[in-house]
Amino acid sequence: MLKIAVILGSTRPNRNGKGVADWVVEQASQRTDAEFTLVDLHDMALPMLDEPLPAASGQYSHEHTRAWAQTIAGFDGFIFVTPEYNHSTSGVLKNALDFIYAEWNNKAAGFVSYGSVGGVRAVEHLRVIAAELQIATVRAQVALPLATEFVDYSIFAPTEGQSETLSGMLDQLVSWSTAMATLRR
Repeated sequence: MLKIAVILGSTRPNRNGKGVADWVVEQASQRTDAEFTLVDLHDMALPMLDEPLPAASGQYSHEHTRAWAQTIAGFDGFIFVTPEYNHSTSGVLKNALDFIYAEWNNKAAGFVSYGSVGGVRAVEHLRVIAAELQIATVRAQVALPLATEFVDYSIFAPTEGQSETLSGMLDQLVSWSTAMATLRR
């Protein structure tokens, strides 16, 4: 069975992303075509990138990097749950992406974003980063504006149509993850 990581890309106190990521896992877990697991960057506690060699070398000198690489290597695809900060993704998510290389390659990803305009600018940036990491990104995405999908901009309360949007993204992600698996054999 496919294994998909739901990567929560925010570590802020009182973060909006935790409710969003929990919702994604809850909705996705109703499917029978893949297994979905929350990977919370808060729990990973990666320092700022401290590897002396480029990630593409595959020569990881720190135990935290090797543990992160092993975690990511075990998945067939990813859902990045990202906030939008200053027209981009969070620093902690960018840092986590930069730590490793081959473990991301030839896998698929989808996006669930949130922010003042739904986090769409963060996803634009993430798509470029993903391309460099040889991650194929699906077209469908879930964009959650703070004004309409959160009570008082802080309590996640998705409107009715968001589950359908998420389902469409998951359909694409599972299809692409299945197809990408042939490249890793």
